[in-house]
Amino acid sequence: MKKILCLIAVALTSFDLTAQNFDNVYGHNDAPDTLPVQSAPVVVSQPVKFGYLSYQQVLETLDGYADVQKTIAGLRQAYEQELARSEEIFSKQFAEYVEGQKTFPDNIRLKRQKELQQTMEESLQFKQEAKDLLQKKENEVVGRLRERLNRAISELASERGYAFVLNIDNNSFPFVNGAMGEDITNELLNRLNTK
Repeated sequence: MKKILCLIAVALTSFDLTAQNFDNVYGHNDAPDTLPVQSAPVVVSQPVKFGYLSYQQVLETLDGYADVQKTIAGLRQAYEQELARSEEIFSKQFAEYVEGQKTFPDNIRLKRQKELQQTMEESLQFKQEAKDLLQKKENEVVGRLRERLNRAISELASERGYAFVLNIDNNSFPFVNGAMGEDITNELLNRLNTK
């Protein structure tokens, strides 16, 4: 890139000299319709510094992450037990209905069908609510850990003058040139778990 910029600067400078020589030789130096040619400034770019890390690895080793996972696992187990109880109730009601449907009068048969339908709908609704509540709780608690990690990444990036920080999880970046970027995973682990 530097070579290309230097070649362009040299070409523009020689063009400027050639244009002046042409004007001097052919007497067009004071022609009002010609514009003066200026050489372009040479810009030397510095290499971009960046950091990279395994975000998930750092997140999972933060103080408090294991506690969050235990809390979520406990909630999940409680919801699964309640769902199993609901399914057991439904199975019992359904077995009673099948066993007695031929002997039930129409109004009792319809009542039992409505009870089965209601039990099934309540079970499905509870299952969805439990899933949503678990997701909300996990997002809320893990979200606080992510905020802490993001602040630490931002501080470290500012200190070291990084243009950006890459998350290399999930093979998003199968190759990162270590000569141009720095792996900050261990530095963040040390900073975050010693505070």
